[in-house]
Amino acid sequence: MYKEAILNYLKENMEKPYLAQDLFEALGIDPIDQSTFIASLEELVESSKVIKTKKGKHALPEFFQIYVGRVQVAMKGFGFVIVENVQMDDIFIPASVLGGAMNGDIVQAKITKVSAESQKREGEVIKVVKRANTEIVGTYEESKNFGFVIPDDQKIRKDIFISRNGTLGAKQGDKVVVEITKWPEDRRNPEGRITEILGQSGTPGVDILSIIRTFKLPEVFGHKVLKEAEEIPSEVDETMAQGREDFRHLNVITIDGKDAKDLDDAIHIVDLGNGNFELGVHIADVTEYVKEQSKIDKEALNRATSVYLLNRVIPMLPERLSNGICSLNPQVNRLTLSCIMEIDSAGDVVKHRICESVIKTVERMNYDDVSDILEDKATPELLAKYAAITEDLFAMKALAARIREKRDRRGAVDFDFAETKIQLDGDGKPVFVGKAERRIGNRLIEDFMLAANETVAEHMFWLELPFVYRIHEMPTVEKIEALNKFIFHFGYKIKGNLEEVHPKSIQGLIEEASGKKEEHIISKMALRSLKQAKYSPNNDGHFGLSAKYYCHFTSPIRRYPDLQIHRIIKEMIHGKLSAERISALRKIVEAVSVQSSEKERNAELAEREVNDMKMAEYMMAHVGETFKGIISSVTSFGLFIELENTIEGLLRMEELDDDYYVYDEVRLQLVGERKRKIYALGDEIEIVVSKADPVLRQIDFELA
Repeated sequence: MYKEAILNYLKENMEKPYLAQDLFEALGIDPIDQSTFIASLEELVESSKVIKTKKGKHALPEFFQIYVGRVQVAMKGFGFVIVENVQMDDIFIPASVLGGAMNGDIVQAKITKVSAESQKREGEVIKVVKRANTEIVGTYEESKNFGFVIPDDQKIRKDIFISRNGTLGAKQGDKVVVEITKWPEDRRNPEGRITEILGQSGTPGVDILSIIRTFKLPEVFGHKVLKEAEEIPSEVDETMAQGREDFRHLNVITIDGKDAKDLDDAIHIVDLGNGNFELGVHIADVTEYVKEQSKIDKEALNRATSVYLLNRVIPMLPERLSNGICSLNPQVNRLTLSCIMEIDSAGDVVKHRICESVIKTVERMNYDDVSDILEDKATPELLAKYAAITEDLFAMKALAARIREKRDRRGAVDFDFAETKIQLDGDGKPVFVGKAERRIGNRLIEDFMLAANETVAEHMFWLELPFVYRIHEMPTVEKIEALNKFIFHFGYKIKGNLEEVHPKSIQGLIEEASGKKEEHIISKMALRSLKQAKYSPNNDGHFGLSAKYYCHFTSPIRRYPDLQIHRIIKEMIHGKLSAERISALRKIVEAVSVQSSEKERNAELAEREVNDMKMAEYMMAHVGETFKGIISSVTSFGLFIELENTIEGLLRMEELDDDYYVYDEVRLQLVGERKRKIYALGDEIEIVVSKADPVLRQIDFELA
């Protein structure tokens, strides 16, 4: 209750620490609320937002040169503390002063040294505030009178000791989940007990299951959630369509990947004859079935996103909804929330409306078929199959071009990186890794969804209602200056004011480098200089899209923010937003934004981990083979090489044995001292695959 007042007072009065009584009197708290005040202060101390000395005095951590953040441990044992809510570089922590902290823990770090030249900080961990992992996944190793678990996460540097009565009957080489019962101290290993045996290492499916457990992804739905889902109808009754705008007379279609089962968006187009098009974006009306505070809703918020791990999906909603009544399957009635836009020749939305609706899609199309038709690559059979909607598809192509041109004009940045496509066989073994094509069908849907997301966000912004926006903040000056220094060596320069860089400047840089040897590297470094997008109750704009207003409206089956804003929109349509409800929603959208951003990051990390593991497994079959690639990253310990199939591996410094190479940190190059040979970002290089380890997610190269 009093937390914000305490923090504000300490921020404004940084000259000394205060006793609890001093703060109580300074803030003019009613004596009757003293116990509530003390409880609030203790909670702030517990979470390390306030530091309490042995003499009972309180101040913000910065007063004591203490910083709170998440520790990232490197493979070699040292770590960095990434400080929360303070604009400063990460604090380097030597391995000897990690204080028992493990990778991902929230810690208090005290600065011990600041470099006079670089201003880089070194420190030590003085307290672990919150443990990131109470459970760890690893491989069980048997010993005579005890066992130990080797963590899959290589950044957890210590094996976990397992006493004889804590093994759960695990055998040598089993993949297991272990609960930590005693945390590490100095040189002593952590101790734990095994809570689950996942199966023998190497057994099909166990590898991905290990990652599911590592990232604590909820694999199954509880009995009560599934029971509630069973009670939801599997068909749309005609009475449910009453009062909704009816689009069943139009050519409404879905365009998705061939294997997609959760179809949450459909589209229609009408040529209005005045040079403008009507674009209808129809989104599954999930909130019609998932009511606020229902068991399904609570579980959906807990998950916050569906997670796609190659050959398996961990859905946000039970399959009865995600693949059933909520999925916009062909030739069946479906309830939707629609954004209907009239778009002119400049790509501007000149009129729009948002309405509850009912649709019946005429075709379930896929990206490849649509692209083949629009790129004049279709077979006669394909053209005959979709003859009734071919005219609509070409109108969509023309409209998508308008929308994209408008986005380009205002400076949206399009990092056209090839996504990786990984195909697995029935046993989960990778049989293909290569570039995923981003063809016209994919881009068309992307353009239409972006237009709907922007239109809905702007509509709701001007109504000044609580909302969940998708924001992408402006990059920091430090990051942009560092990027500018780097590209200078390639002959480029970021135009305009670096203090408040405009997306157009980044867009211009990408376009200038287009088609040149360094294009890929310039794009990669530019992307690294930007912040990550996130969800927020505040409309802070989207830098990458150069958009003033943006939200996620189009995927409520697989993203909770979309579901939440659908609920707000529907309440607005029905006039249910009382002052009391608006007040409640302000807290709800704050919580949803934080939860969804966190779960999105976790899902991205899990997906990347699975991809890295399967790429390493794929390259095991290619050890000894020669490939061409480009240098994608230069470090003090070697070169990262990206192959044509998007797989990246490491060429270690010791493999470069024809000279002694020095790392040039400014130009990101390795320079030979005697022969002056240079290995630089973007250079083409021929390598041989020397080793691939799926467990470590590592691929090693040597020079061809």
